Amino acid sequence: MLEAILIFTAYLFGSLSAAIITCRLMGLPDPRTLGSKNPGATNVLRHGGKKAAAITLFGDAIKGVIPVAAAQLMGMSPPILALAALAAFFGHLYPVFFNFRGGKGVATAFGVIVALAWPVGIALLATWLIMAKLFNISSLAALAAACLSPLYMWWLRPEQEFIIAAAVISMMLLWRHRSNIRHLMAGTEGKIS
Repeated sequence: MLEAILIFTAYLFGSLSAAIITCRLMGLPDPRTLGSKNPGATNVLRHGGKKAAAITLFGDAIKGVIPVAAAQLMGMSPPILALAALAAFFGHLYPVFFNFRGGKGVATAFGVIVALAWPVGIALLATWLIMAKLFNISSLAALAAACLSPLYMWWLRPEQEFIIAAAVISMMLLWRHRSNIRHLMAGTEGKIS
């Protein structure tokens, strides 16, 4: 019973959209109505500035960290940790509080991965930073990190449940970025700055 409550709570945590909450508190337009219409840090950066984007990025990442870290502190098994991570991530993608219209999940995915296995999180951050520096395209950096996530997990924290969770997150990130992939292939994807 405790495990089920924990997983449901993780989903609720994930459902808190940092982008929408930040924009409302800062008097900015709803990010779902501007630009890419994605309630995420990149869209907030383009329409609300660096401060709002930084708050959004931190909020979306920490809501992935907290439920998984809480499950670890409670001594939950690897399958429950993986399910809590997936619940928080899917909460971001399909938030109950915002009509199931969520973001693409990059920051929350990073948060849950960091909580599951911090060395994997460091490897993903390094991958994102290198790709962003080389190409100046946020979505490309995120897609590169997403594709490498299961491999990093297999290498650095090879619990089967964690590898499966990383693979599911990776596949969902690719799915959520399908329009970005089309833009990348057409050469029309927006730059970070």
